[in-house]
Amino acid sequence: MPDITWEDAYCGEGASCFRLGTDPHGNAYITVAGAEETYLTDSRESLRALILDIKAGKADHLL
Repeated sequence: MPDITWEDAYCGEGASCFRLGTDPHGNAYITVAGAEETYLTDSRESLRALILDIKAGKADHLL
């Protein structure tokens, strides 16, 4: 597993909680809170766009 630094969990309404992380190489990660060993990775810009859409209520059904 890469050396990932996880941020505090972000929780929407209900039990929709996820965490974001980064590694020393500039990769970005997202996972469901509590399941840090199972994650998705992509460019920091792609995951940032996804999270901004989720926070704006455009993609909350994905959680």
